[in-house]
This record gives sequence, structure tokens and C-alpha cells, in this order.
Amino acid sequence: MTATLHTNILGIDFENPFLLASAPPTALIESIDKAFEMGWGGAVLKTITPDNLEMNEASLRYAILQNKKRIIGFQNIELLSHQTVQYWCDGIKQLKQKHPTKVIIASIMAPVEKNAWQGLVKTLNNTPADGFELNFSCPHGMPEKGIGMAIGTDAEISSKITTWVKEVAQKPVFVKLSPNVTNIVHITRAVEGAHADGLAAINTVQGFMGLDLHTLQPLLNVNGKTAYGGCSGAMVKPIGLRCVAQIRQASTLPILGMGGISTWEDAAQYIAVGSDAVQVCTEVMLSGYKIIGPMLKGLQTYLEEKGFADIHALKNKAIEQICSHENLPKTLLAYPQVNHDLCGRCGKCVTICSESEHQALRLDDGYIIVNKERCVGCGLCRFVCPAGAITTQL
Repeated sequence: MTATLHTNILGIDFENPFLLASAPPTALIESIDKAFEMGWGGAVLKTITPDNLEMNEASLRYAILQNKKRIIGFQNIELLSHQTVQYWCDGIKQLKQKHPTKVIIASIMAPVEKNAWQGLVKTLNNTPADGFELNFSCPHGMPEKGIGMAIGTDAEISSKITTWVKEVAQKPVFVKLSPNVTNIVHITRAVEGAHADGLAAINTVQGFMGLDLHTLQPLLNVNGKTAYGGCSGAMVKPIGLRCVAQIRQASTLPILGMGGISTWEDAAQYIAVGSDAVQVCTEVMLSGYKIIGPMLKGLQTYLEEKGFADIHALKNKAIEQICSHENLPKTLLAYPQVNHDLCGRCGKCVTICSESEHQALRLDDGYIIVNKERCVGCGLCRFVCPAGAITTQL
């Protein structure tokens, strides 16, 4: 069976579920054109604002978190598109003429003024864009102006602006949600009540990447100063998956999932917890548009191996397994099983178990012995074993 990556969301045909997120990789028409040629299914344009909204960028504006040579985290204090509204109106038409099967979603942001939001929407209604994404969630720069995350952390304002947009929008409206809230479901219900057509989650997680301990200067150093910025990359994937799963458990609206997606496996996980399609940013900024090839091939091969005809068959597969802590089964313990042929007798698991409360392991005549009376089945030992000699079994 040949699986298809085609999907339809709110009447929009997606040739595949991989979109470029609203970010530097979608800042220029010629760049998006190149991405479409390489196989991306669509793009969310870098956020368009009214021409009179002032934006002053800082330099430097990026920092990274590394694990050995791998970049696992990325922080940015980049602002929004510096192009005019007319640039995007012309550019959307050019892109659609050349790539009629590609999805183009216009990300927009404006001050909390009805005329500003509706004016932007009315202008972009006249383009062949497929939908709108309301950026309520940028965590830096714009909140100081009362927009971005300042909107997305306030259910009342989020609802109000969604209502304004829906009054005039002639295309589906997705609301991009912030993870920088105590309860993302609360905001979800607010914008759903205001008749949002779909949701996008997550935007970046506000953070501080750290210091150079030799100089005591911030890693994101703007002439000796820094600011809290948006963190992305692999480090935020667990947060993104949690948010999408919580949204899916509370809502049936379509979700464009994102946050730390670097591979097809990441995308498949997002779909399994409820995403209808996915957006990618940081990995593109680190590796280029070419990552789409392995993503497309990997996801299609996986679907075929699982016997799934399309991504709809994968969607929501993990949701029923996610519950509250009080509803977890607690009657069986997963005891460690030691493969003594692999075990290097280093004793690390014994040390860690001893120093992490339970003291359930001991090294006896070259063998790891499990004291089941003390073992609580936490599973820590399997992660610290350098030889991979420990598994867990109920």
C-alpha cells in the first residue's frame, strides 16, 4: 500500500503536511519560492504588520544551547517582517501563480485596535492566500508594545481580536497560541468561543540562554545587554507536544503543531497527539530547506510500514493514552532486567540508585542484583547505564 501525505484542512488542500513556520525562512518571496521548489507543502509568512508599526532590531539576536556538537536549543530576539503590506500582497500573488498547489498562510499582528486588525485582514483578503494566522504569541519585543504575547496571555483580549478578525475574514483563521501561560486550554476555549477556525501551537518559549562564565556576559550579547527571548529547537519539543495534546483533549479544531520539530519522527509524534499538519522553523535555520526531502520520505515510509493510508490514520493515536496522574495504573512495578553479557560492571547504576533514594541495586561478585523489596520501578537505572544493559519489565 502506498500512503499519501495529502491532507485537507478547513477546505485547504495540503499536498503534504510540512509547512515552514512564520520566521526568517519565510521573510522573502524568493526564499519561499526556493522552499516550494524543494518540496515544502506550504509556508506561513513572516508576520505582517501595519506599515506604521515601528520595529527596531537588535544585533546580535541569536544564541544557542549545545550538547557537545549538537545544537539542541536556540534563542532569538528577532522581530517581525520589515516588508510592507504591499510587498506581501504582490508576493503572495506571484507565489500562487507559480505554485498554485502550495499553501500560503498570512501571519498577521497589529495593535489592539479594531481598525488596525480589520484593515490588515481586508487588504489581505484580496490576495490568494489560503488563510490567516493570528500571531498572539511573540514573547519578545512586541509585548512591550502591548501586542504579541501580551495578547496571547489574556483570554479576553485574545477573544476580542479573534472576533474582530472573524467579522471580516474571507479565509480560515488560525490563532497561534503561546506556551507562556499557566493554562493553554483556557486561551484555547476563549478563541474557540470567538469562532476561530483553527489553532497553531506553539510559539517560542520565553527563556534566558545563559552566561559565558569567563566574561560573565550573556550568551545573547547585545553590546553587553540582553533580553529574555524566544527559545526553540529540540529543547522545547516536550513543551510543544504537551500543549498540542492538551489542546486536542479540549478542542476538535484543526491544529498546526510546531515546536522543536527536526525530523519526520518529531512530526509523526505531533500528528499522533492531535496535529493536522506541522510547521518547522529552527531546524531549517540550522540545516536549510533541504531537510524536507528526508522528512517527506521518512513520514511516508513510516505510514506504509504501520499500514496507515494517510496521516489521518495516525492523527490522535496517542491521545487516549494521556491522562492525569491520578488515573495512571499504580498496581504493577516495572523492575529492571540486567543483561549481564552487556553489563560492564562499572557500578554506575548502583551508585545512582543509592544516591537517588531507593538503594535497590548492588554489585555482588560482578553481577548487578535487584532488591525487589526496595525497588520502586522508577526506571532511572536504565537511563544511566552506559552499556545499555538494563531494561524494564512489568
